[in-house]
Order: sequence, then C-alpha cells, then structure tokens
Amino acid sequence: MTTKGRVAAHDDAPDDSTRCPCNSGDLFGACCAPLLRGAAAPTAERLMRSRYTAFALADASYLRATWHPSTRPLELELEPDLEWRRLVIIDRVGGGPFDQDGIVEFEAHWRQGEARGALQERSRFVREDRRWLYVDGDVR
Repeated sequence: MTTKGRVAAHDDAPDDSTRCPCNSGDLFGACCAPLLRGAAAPTAERLMRSRYTAFALADASYLRATWHPSTRPLELELEPDLEWRRLVIIDRVGGGPFDQDGIVEFEAHWRQGEARGALQERSRFVREDRRWLYVDGDVR
C-alpha cells in the first residue's frame, strides 16, 4: 500500500494533551505536533523523533517532506498493520541548533500481528536553509 496523504485528521492521531508517541515524555502538542504541522525541528534528534511519530501515524507526506531530495524515494510504502511501540535514542553526534550535520542512533520497537521486534539505525541528517533533513541510515 502506498500512503500519500497526511494523517492529521486520522482517528489514531493523538490529542495535543496526550503523551507524544516519540517517548520524549512531553505532550504531543508541545513535542512532535508542531513539527508535523510545519515548524522546523531545532535539532537532528527532534527531527528524528518527529519522523518516528510520523511513521507511527502513517504520515507519509511528512516523511517525504523531511527527507533530503538526494535520497528521497519517489513513493513511500507504509505497512498499515505495523505498529510502532517505543523509541529509544542510543547516541547523538552533532545535530545541534548551530551544526550543519548530525547523527542520531536509535532503536524503534514494533509489533505486527503476533510478531515483535526492533529496528536499530544510525541515521544521518543535514541542515539546509535552517531545516534539518534526513539523509540516510545504516541499519544495525
């Protein structure tokens, strides 16, 4: 299935007063929601967290918009029955508000039917025109 639209009105989208899916501990309205609605991420980690949330909400438009044009896929297929359960940030290198590039290593836990697992990736980000973009990642 190719998902093309934003999921802002999706029934599963969290309310601004609930905890953010990215596991930051903050409320969705103060964490990933502003980024999903168009605000620029201040750091590579914040972009990473918002992209995890976009995967959890099946927001393919946001994922494509925050993907560097040099590596962005033409289409993005998201599995509708894949449930992203938890995000753990393992490491950060650079990626601060004044950096031009950064690396964020994370582990994302998932469930699909009865199967469970985790994806560990070391992701590269660049900042262009004051906006952080995902470039690519090495899956571990």
